[in-house]
Amino acid sequence: MTPAEPSRPTAAPERRGAHLGQGLHVQGEISGQEDLQIDGRVEGNIALGEHRLTIGPSARVTADIAAREVVVYGNVKGNLRARDRIEIKKDGSVVGDLATARIMIEDGAYFKGSIEIERGAESAASAGSR
Repeated sequence: MTPAEPSRPTAAPERRGAHLGQGLHVQGEISGQEDLQIDGRVEGNIALGEHRLTIGPSARVTADIAAREVVVYGNVKGNLRARDRIEIKKDGSVVGDLATARIMIEDGAYFKGSIEIERGAESAASAGSR
């Protein structure tokens, strides 16, 4: 008999996305094709397409942001555009304009700017036929 080979996983472990740590400071443009959590400082633009951006409690972000979903626990100065939704948590702070299909601002959150609720293609088509 030959010794059994150690079992190997058949599928790669699921990644939760990228993380920008508290001690990091980035100046420039961030773009990517995976979820991102920021706990450090970012100055520039962030474009994540169909992915989620989480601004951690210790994060300080000065950027225009475009993603599928944006969740803010920290501090953001800039315009946010999210195809699906934007959440500003109770200790979060956003100074800038928001454009999204769904918005949630918890009690205690700080927000200064304007909000534009965007309708999806299906919603706009059905509204136009009425």
